[in-house]
Amino acid sequence: QVQLVESGGGLVQAGDSLRLSCAAPGFTLDYNTIAWFRQAPGKEREGIACISASDGSTYYGDSVKGRFTISRDNAKNTVYLQMNSLKPEDTAVYLCVGSDRVAGLDEYEYDNWGQGTQVTVSS
Repeated sequence: QVQLVESGGGLVQAGDSLRLSCAAPGFTLDYNTIAWFRQAPGKEREGIACISASDGSTYYGDSVKGRFTISRDNAKNTVYLQMNSLKPEDTAVYLCVGSDRVAGLDEYEYDNWGQGTQVTVSS
């Protein structure tokens, strides 16, 4: 399996937007499902969005529904997470991960986790 690399994190203020990118440098993103998770200090890893390669269908966790959008650009071999109306509680390390199967937002459906990118939202 190819390990995915996240980028685009940073420090923003509440209400701001940020776009994260997920790519596999030198490889094609051919996973069946690609998902974004996040993990805040002292909290469990939370699945927030996933996208299917077969039909582009998406699924979101309740905490981000309506604010975050997952998308993929096959020409750029990249998956994005557009995050709008950010809140301090969105502060976490954000990770993207792929599965060769049809998968959802359960972390046990995935392995080969990367380092993630830090997103910090100040109030």
